Amino acid sequence: MTIAARLLPWFDRHGRHDLPWQRDATPYRVWVSEVMLQQTQVETVIPYFARFMARFPDVAVLAAATQDEVLALWSGLGYYARGRNLHCAAQFVVERHGGALPNSLEELIALPGIGRSTAGAILSLAFGRRAPILDGNVKRVLSRAFAVQEPPGAAAIARIWELAEACTPQTRVAAYTQAIMDLGATVCTRARPACGRCPLAPECAALAQGLVESLPARKARLRKRIERRQMVFVLHAGRLLLQRRPADGLWGGLWAPPEFPDARRARRWWQSRFGASAGKGRRLPALRHAFTHFDLDIEPWVVELRRRRAPGADAIWHEPGAGRAVGLPAPVAKLMEEAFHGETGAMRAARPRSGGSRARALSG
Repeated sequence: MTIAARLLPWFDRHGRHDLPWQRDATPYRVWVSEVMLQQTQVETVIPYFARFMARFPDVAVLAAATQDEVLALWSGLGYYARGRNLHCAAQFVVERHGGALPNSLEELIALPGIGRSTAGAILSLAFGRRAPILDGNVKRVLSRAFAVQEPPGAAAIARIWELAEACTPQTRVAAYTQAIMDLGATVCTRARPACGRCPLAPECAALAQGLVESLPARKARLRKRIERRQMVFVLHAGRLLLQRRPADGLWGGLWAPPEFPDARRARRWWQSRFGASAGKGRRLPALRHAFTHFDLDIEPWVVELRRRRAPGADAIWHEPGAGRAVGLPAPVAKLMEEAFHGETGAMRAARPRSGGSRARALSG
């Protein structure tokens, strides 16, 4: 099957041609968009991309920024290692490549946060160079078009990469790359694919064999585990005590309140740290935050100090809306509003009357 011959005319009529990063598709803009789009839908990325470009219009400005400034604009987008790697890679580009994003596969892959597929997207979309890609949408299209039935694993990925290489045309590579991503995102979707509108349908092996719903083959889904953490929101005079989280691990490099595995240790910490100034503390309803492989139940305490203490090592007193920019995990930002404003806070409407966990889980 010659996928490009069927796909490109469809793309010219039905593809997406006015995404923000397609306007003035410089290597920098394409690179930032492709990193943001890793495991994240276009609709989610668009407002983040706009804010990021307004603050960091080129690689030099991004490289000169602090990590906190970068992560502050990444807050809520999730997968925060992407933001840290993007910032680090920008510094590499300025220091080692004179501020120009390299245009070879090997040099791109050497940058933090850029793998083979992201590098291929940058090469094709920004430089017009022939390079295959294999994001989730492309993997699904090729798996179905050629009925790739190997079980999930290295052999299946290697096979689909071979198909991606073979199907990428010599001309109009940028259009083809965008086209196959668009087809997977809008027609050849994971659930309820619109095969009747698909330009590949006449030759799709999965459609002919009745395998569309079962391809690509999926790993067995594990039951999500639930983890619980206590967070202590220490407040004084409109400020909140935050600690920087370790670079490795959950929400790496972001700022969050002190966290503990159980209420006893949380209470013991604030009483030993702040003494009589801390009082007894008050509970807020728990908030469930959804991750890919587990759900996190955050059980917040609010402790209001009568006297402020020094924040301690790698900690700050943060005043929302003023002062330094900090990257906050999405649920921390939500709970911070509740901690400061209580009955009138933005999260009040989501609080169940029972006082238990909020019914709607947050993600990102």
